[in-house]
Amino acid sequence: PPPPFPPPHPQTPPPPPPTTTTLGTMTDKHDAPTSSPEGKPAAKKAEVDDNGGPSVVMVTGGSGLVGQAIKAYTDEKAAENETWIFLSSKDGDLRDRKETEAIFEKNKPTHVIHLAAKVGGLFANMAQKVEFYRENTLINDNIMECCRIHKVKKLVSMLSTCIFPDKTKYPIDETMLHDGPPHPSNEGYAYAKRLIDTMNRAYAEEYGCNFTAIIPTNIYGPHDNFSIQNGHVIPGLIHKCYLAKKNNTDFTIWGSGSPLRQFIYSLDLAELSVWVMREYHSPDPITLSVDESAEVPIKDVALAVAKAMKFEGKVVFDTEKADGQFKKTACNKKLRGFRPDYKFVSMEDGIQKSVDWFLENYETARK
Repeated sequence: PPPPFPPPHPQTPPPPPPTTTTLGTMTDKHDAPTSSPEGKPAAKKAEVDDNGGPSVVMVTGGSGLVGQAIKAYTDEKAAENETWIFLSSKDGDLRDRKETEAIFEKNKPTHVIHLAAKVGGLFANMAQKVEFYRENTLINDNIMECCRIHKVKKLVSMLSTCIFPDKTKYPIDETMLHDGPPHPSNEGYAYAKRLIDTMNRAYAEEYGCNFTAIIPTNIYGPHDNFSIQNGHVIPGLIHKCYLAKKNNTDFTIWGSGSPLRQFIYSLDLAELSVWVMREYHSPDPITLSVDESAEVPIKDVALAVAKAMKFEGKVVFDTEKADGQFKKTACNKKLRGFRPDYKFVSMEDGIQKSVDWFLENYETARK
């Protein structure tokens, strides 16, 4: 359960933040920002530490879809000087400052990939906007400040395309994140996540911290949540197709199947996330996505799932159900500037790997 919070006082403005911290001590040049001749704090550039010494990389949310993908990738391709630690909720409550500090004291990370968050489906986001905002803000603030206090060399946090403005032009890119309000249904979650981007720049300017964020498109792969009601598109379709085959019924997809989406296989996202940790040094976020040309209609996804599942029954598109937003195209031009030759796993191959994993792990898979 979340820690008890004091009741809100809507008519009393919050006190100004203190100018000093009692949560940790710093003895290096980051104790306070230097001043310009005019007496104003001078901005600092993010400091990149490439001394090649041993690294301890701590991954929050390490038991989830992306965390497990990073674990699978680094089990094979970790650098010799890297030790990887994958946290789950059993290791401590990141909403609690003292528990978060204890995690940092215990593991002494030099690098952090921050995936942990309070997440939920549409109806949970609509019903609990306060909790989604407050709990995610607490988690992110605790992680970022502990990274500063413990002199973590690099922090990579994960954002989402769902936090972009509701009314925008496409394709979306990293510069458009704050151009307008998010969709009202998830504004609590969205504003908490947007603040990560704001604070990445603030920590770089004031303390020289090397903090950044990644923005993936729709992720799928092993260790996903295959719930038909609460899961995302591909895992939900995989579970639904499995049941249709098992029960000898139609494979029914809600909507016409015409909306377009970009999907990134979790192992591709894992590889690119590790690359960001090692090589991408800017507080400005970077979108990790397949190319715009790889955007596919949901109908093609459903047919690929049916093929991978060896489903030979009837595939039905229930056009009585709403389609949702037609497209959410993201631009990966910045990524391609750094990685022009990166080859993504095709949707067909990724779905086959995901179906195979689901069948092999049906009893224990989240569903």
